[in-house]
Amino acid sequence: MPLKMNAVELMAYLDEVFPQVIDDFAVDRLAEMEVDLRLKVAERHLRPGGTVSGPSMFALADCSAYAIVLAMIGRQALAVTTSCGLDFMRKPEAGRDLIGKCRLLKLGRVLAVAEILIYSEGGDQPVARANMTYSIPPR
Repeated sequence: MPLKMNAVELMAYLDEVFPQVIDDFAVDRLAEMEVDLRLKVAERHLRPGGTVSGPSMFALADCSAYAIVLAMIGRQALAVTTSCGLDFMRKPEAGRDLIGKCRLLKLGRVLAVAEILIYSEGGDQPVARANMTYSIPPR
């Protein structure tokens, strides 16, 4: 299934339907069934101990899955998260952006399943791994 939106169209649509977070994210790479989404880490994303907060990493995973689902199915803002699992594996570096490398494992008529590996920018080992399932609204 080909992409329904390119990176510029995707970011414009996210700005339209989800303006609360648009300043936090940027698409680094978009391909069929895959997106690399950047969390532009700022002071508000940090927690004590010099690391990025868990809620910020969850937001990156969730927005990565949402972005690739929208890029694949088109302008359907009401696609929603139905389940998530998140494993924290290493301490992300506070001074670096985080990159969510998201891959759709299944894109069905009703459900989409994604896996997201989260890296500190420039790091070669993931700091977290997430799995997300999205419900796709009927047309």
